Amino acid sequence: SDAPHALQMARDVYTRRQEGVSIWVVPSNSIAASEPDSKDSFFDPAADKVYRHPTFYEIPDKVGHM
Repeated sequence: SDAPHALQMARDVYTRRQEGVSIWVVPSNSIAASEPDSKDSFFDPAADKVYRHPTFYEIPDKVGHM
Protein backbone atom coordinates (compact mmCIF):
# COMPACT_ATOMS: atom_id res chain seq x y z
CA SER A 1 0.00 0.00 0.00
CA ASP A 2 0.97 3.60 -0.42
CA ALA A 3 0.61 6.59 1.91
CA PRO A 4 -2.68 7.93 0.44
CA HIS A 5 -4.25 4.48 0.74
CA ALA A 6 -3.02 4.15 4.34
CA LEU A 7 -4.52 7.54 5.20
CA GLN A 8 -7.85 6.58 3.65
CA MET A 9 -7.96 3.31 5.58
CA ALA A 10 -7.02 5.07 8.84
CA ARG A 11 -9.70 7.69 8.22
CA ASP A 12 -12.32 4.99 7.72
CA VAL A 13 -11.36 3.24 10.95
CA TYR A 14 -10.47 6.08 13.35
CA THR A 15 -12.70 9.04 12.47
CA ARG A 16 -16.14 7.49 12.85
CA ARG A 17 -17.04 9.77 15.76
CA GLN A 18 -15.80 12.96 14.08
CA GLU A 19 -13.24 13.44 16.88
CA GLY A 20 -10.01 13.65 14.93
CA VAL A 21 -8.36 16.68 13.37
CA SER A 22 -5.26 14.94 12.01
CA ILE A 23 -4.16 11.39 11.25
CA TRP A 24 -0.59 10.17 11.11
CA VAL A 25 0.35 6.94 9.39
CA VAL A 26 3.83 5.45 9.50
CA PRO A 27 5.29 2.13 8.44
CA SER A 28 5.14 -0.35 11.31
CA ASN A 29 8.88 -0.94 11.08
CA SER A 30 9.40 2.74 11.97
CA ILE A 31 7.66 2.45 15.34
CA ALA A 32 9.73 2.05 18.50
CA ALA A 33 8.00 0.80 21.64
CA SER A 34 8.97 0.18 25.23
CA GLU A 35 8.96 -3.38 26.51
CA PRO A 36 6.16 -4.39 28.92
CA ASP A 37 8.75 -6.05 31.19
CA SER A 38 10.49 -2.71 31.77
CA LYS A 39 7.34 -0.74 32.58
CA ASP A 40 8.29 -0.18 36.23
CA SER A 41 11.62 1.48 35.51
CA PHE A 42 10.23 3.26 32.47
CA PHE A 43 7.07 4.78 33.99
CA ASP A 44 7.72 4.97 37.75
CA PRO A 45 9.83 8.15 37.58
CA ALA A 46 6.77 10.02 36.30
CA ALA A 47 4.64 9.18 39.36
CA ASP A 48 6.15 11.96 41.49
CA LYS A 49 5.75 14.65 38.81
CA VAL A 50 2.14 15.68 39.34
CA TYR A 51 2.59 18.70 37.11
CA ARG A 52 2.64 16.26 34.20
CA HIS A 53 -0.73 14.78 35.08
CA PRO A 54 -3.66 16.12 33.05
CA THR A 55 -5.57 16.86 36.28
CA PHE A 56 -2.94 19.45 37.25
CA TYR A 57 -4.14 21.84 34.55
CA GLU A 58 -7.48 23.54 34.15
CA ILE A 59 -8.90 23.31 30.64
CA PRO A 60 -10.38 26.59 29.38
CA ASP A 61 -14.13 26.51 28.68
CA LYS A 62 -13.55 27.39 25.02
CA VAL A 63 -11.72 24.07 24.50
CA GLY A 64 -15.00 22.20 24.86
CA HIS A 65 -15.25 18.45 25.34
CA MET A 66 -11.89 16.80 25.71
